[in-house]
Amino acid sequence: MYIALNGTLVARRLDWPEFARIAHSVGYPGVDLLHNEVFDMGPAKVTDILKQHNLKPAVVALPVDFRKDDATFDAGMAKLPAAAAFARAIGCPRMSTWVPSWCEVPQTDQIKIWRKRFQAVNAILAQHNVRLGLEYLGPLHLRTRGPHPFLYKHTDMLEFAKSCGPQIGLLVDSWHWHHGNNTLADITATPLADLVHVQAADAPNIAPEKILDSERLMPGEGIIDFTAFFGALKKAGYRDAVSPEVFGRGLKDMPPEQGATLGLDTTTKVMKKAGVL
Repeated sequence: MYIALNGTLVARRLDWPEFARIAHSVGYPGVDLLHNEVFDMGPAKVTDILKQHNLKPAVVALPVDFRKDDATFDAGMAKLPAAAAFARAIGCPRMSTWVPSWCEVPQTDQIKIWRKRFQAVNAILAQHNVRLGLEYLGPLHLRTRGPHPFLYKHTDMLEFAKSCGPQIGLLVDSWHWHHGNNTLADITATPLADLVHVQAADAPNIAPEKILDSERLMPGEGIIDFTAFFGALKKAGYRDAVSPEVFGRGLKDMPPEQGATLGLDTTTKVMKKAGVL
C-alpha cells in the first residue's frame, strides 16, 4: 500500500498543480485527483506533473452528481465519457463518490432511483475499464439527517454496489467503517475487485450521539485499531492507495505543508505498525 495526499489535509486551499507539488515536497508517493480542474487540464499535462513530482495517481472524482434531480444527473453524465477516458489515460482507473446515509423517500424507493443511475454510470465506466468506489457514511448524526436512513453498513453498500454493475465497488473509510459498527470480517470478505479505494481517519472516544463528521483525528490519535483495520485490508488483498481524509483537527489554521506532513507522519506510523508499508 502507499499513502496519497488528500485535499482535507491542506484545508482544500490549493489548486491541483500546487497540491501535487506539496505532496512531492512533503514526501508522499501518491496524490488524489479530486479537483475538478484536472479534467480541464487534460491527461497530457496532468501526467507530466505526476511524472515531474514522481507521484502515483490515487483516485479521480466522479463528475456526476447522482444525489439531485434528473437534469443535474444528466449534465454530469454528459461529462463522464471524457472523464473516464482521462482517468484511464493517466493510469488511474479508479473513481470515487460518497453516498448519503439519509434520504427523503423510503430507502427501498431511493435504492431503485440510485441503482438506475449507477447502472448508467457503470455502462460508461465499463467502456474504459474504470472502477467506481461508493463511500458509505457511518456517523449517527448523518444517518438521522433526513426522514429515512440509507445504506450505511459495509455489507449493505457492497450488495447495492454489486447490483449496479461490475465496475461499481466500495471506498472504505476507517472513520465511516468504525462509526457504522462494521467488522473486520466485513472487510476480509469483500472481493478484491470491489475494494476500489481506502481513506483513513481516527475517532475520539466519545458517545455516538456526540460524534461530528467534521471533527476527526489523525490516524493513531484515537480509538480505531488501525493494525487490525489495515491487517484486514491486507488479508483481502488490497495493495493500492490510502488517503488520510481528516476534517477539522485545526488544519485550516496550519500552513498547507504542516497539515500535509502531519497526515503523512501519522498515517505512516500506523501503517508501518500494521506491516502494510
